[in-house]
Amino acid sequence: MAGESGMFMVQQTIGSVLCCKCGIPMQPNAANMCVKCLRSEVDITEGLLKRLMIVHCPECESYLQPPRTWIKLQLESKELLTFCLKKLQKNLNSNKVRMIHAEFIWTEPHSKRIKVKVKVQKEVMNGAILEQTYPIEYVQQDHMCESCSRVQANPDQWVAAVQLRQHVSHRRTFFYLEQLILKHGAAASAIRITQMDQGIDFFFSNRSHGIKFVDFVGKVTPVRSRNDKQLVSHDTKSNNYNYKFTFSVEICPICREDLICLPPKVAVSLGNLGPLVICTKVTNSIALLDPFTLRHCFLDAEQYWRTSFRSLLTSRQLVEYIVLDIEAVSSEVNIGGTKYVLADAQVARVSDFGKNDTMFSIRTHLGHLLNPGDYALGYDLYGANNNDDELEKYRGLVIPEAILIKKSFEEKRQKKRGKPRSWNREYQPSEMASVTDGEEVPSVPLDELLADLDLSEAGSDDDSMAE
Repeated sequence: MAGESGMFMVQQTIGSVLCCKCGIPMQPNAANMCVKCLRSEVDITEGLLKRLMIVHCPECESYLQPPRTWIKLQLESKELLTFCLKKLQKNLNSNKVRMIHAEFIWTEPHSKRIKVKVKVQKEVMNGAILEQTYPIEYVQQDHMCESCSRVQANPDQWVAAVQLRQHVSHRRTFFYLEQLILKHGAAASAIRITQMDQGIDFFFSNRSHGIKFVDFVGKVTPVRSRNDKQLVSHDTKSNNYNYKFTFSVEICPICREDLICLPPKVAVSLGNLGPLVICTKVTNSIALLDPFTLRHCFLDAEQYWRTSFRSLLTSRQLVEYIVLDIEAVSSEVNIGGTKYVLADAQVARVSDFGKNDTMFSIRTHLGHLLNPGDYALGYDLYGANNNDDELEKYRGLVIPEAILIKKSFEEKRQKKRGKPRSWNREYQPSEMASVTDGEEVPSVPLDELLADLDLSEAGSDDDSMAE
């Protein structure tokens, strides 16, 4: 505004003074010294700790926080940095130094050293504030924690054991359950984990840890459990009893994408659902869908184990089909956040191509996903040999020839894998490549190669050279 009004503005300039030590120009400060000279005169890190000891358990990767607390920390994590800096705080306060930044310095994992670079700030001569960076070395002293030392002394020193079992031919549920256990740290307190034939055994040092783990498994999968205890020792004077507790947990054998034939009692209790249904989701309850009517229901663990049943066909028995024609017969329905559309489709098995003209007219719940020419995975009931007791109870039941489960993208993946490398337009194949890329490499017969060879001349030349 002053420039627009024509007023004269005086530019403010920062004055400079000479350093009292080296004489170079600098901006004035309370000490009248440049930074280099000030650092040479004053060391604000004097008296600060630069080497400390921390106790580390090599078995469980935990660190001792005095007096008796062990904390699990990962290398170069924020939690480990906070743990290391807390040991410095008292020393910094006593020297009237303020920490403004800290970060790790990379070290070899087997070096038993943790290095941290710390930037501190302190008021020095005549109120001047000086910043300085210095490294701190933490030496790891290995010492097993109490729980690990007990396990090492006696591996069978467990109090509670959880036997997790599922009687199926695959391990899909355990792979899914493993990710949930790692994500939520449900087995962090386990002292030992053993893989068994049809499941996994978890061992805990406390009964409450075993109960907590059983409750977690029951929240993510339909299970039934029973527990038992065995007397280990008894002190008659103090009337103390030591027991070992065992929890037997059985996971429901039903998995996602399984084809199920509901027992008559279960079908009636669910409003005459099915009887052929598809399992669409398994959490702490089982989601069932009738692919011919889009009726659905949810079975919790108590309802399932009251009248348990098994799968008629599993995902290992899926067959690939190709969709020849499809026509929607209903509008879109949203069930549990998933969209479905009933449709009449004409499909054929991919394995039948070039062998026969067998086609199937079926009804499917995937009308919103499939188009003519698409591939889908489903169960082949036309060629399957099913010896299911529940299926035989339904007399006069018309069994469909095929039931589609999901859309298949295997054909697109194969095309993508087999796609040749995309060369630039200016690329021209070399003459050598055009020759060697054929079926056979051109060759010269041996007779033509020996036609011009005269052994007599070669022999006379050799004789003349010898002379």
